[in-house]
Amino acid sequence: MQGHPLMAPVYLPGTEPYPPGTTEEEKQNFRDQIKWGKWMNQFMESCPLKVVMAGGAGFAFGGFVSLMSATFAYEDPLSRAAEKHATTRAQAAYMFKEMGRNMYTQGRGFAKVGALYSGIECCIEGYRAKNDIYNGLSAGFVSGAILARNAGPMAMLGGGAAFAAFSGAIDLYLRKAPSEEP
Repeated sequence: MQGHPLMAPVYLPGTEPYPPGTTEEEKQNFRDQIKWGKWMNQFMESCPLKVVMAGGAGFAFGGFVSLMSATFAYEDPLSRAAEKHATTRAQAAYMFKEMGRNMYTQGRGFAKVGALYSGIECCIEGYRAKNDIYNGLSAGFVSGAILARNAGPMAMLGGGAAFAAFSGAIDLYLRKAPSEEP
C-alpha cells in the first residue's frame, strides 16, 4: 500500500514487506510465530483459564496466609493439655498435620472467592465488550452479594458494596499510570 510520495509507505499489520534476502523458510517461520502468538493470546484471554488461574492463585495465597498465621499460633507447643504427655515427634506431627489442614481449608476459601470474582468479571466483560473499571465494580458487588447470601438481604447489600469498593480500589491502583518522577 503506497502513501504520499514524500512519506514512508504505510502497511497493514502483518502485511509489511520482509527485509531483502529473507528466505522462504524464514518467512514461513515468521508466519508460524504470528499464528502461534494469536492462538496463545486467545487462549490466555479465555474465561475458563482466567477462572482456573484466579482459583489457583487464591488457593496459594490462602495457604500462605494460613501458614503465616500458624507461625504465630504455635509459640508454645507444650501449652495444650492433650499434647503434654506426647513425645516431641508426636507433637510436631500433630502440629504440622493441623497446619496443613488449616492451610487447605483457608486456601480453598480464597480459591472459591477468586474463581467466583474472576468468572463473574469475565462474563460481564464479555457481555459489555469493554475492559474498564465498571466490570470490576459490578463483579465485586455481585460476588460480595453471593458470598453474603446466607446472612440475608441487608448483608448481601453490605457485602456487595464492600467487595465492590475493595475491587474498585485495587482496580484503580492497578490501572494507575506510572508516575513520571524518578
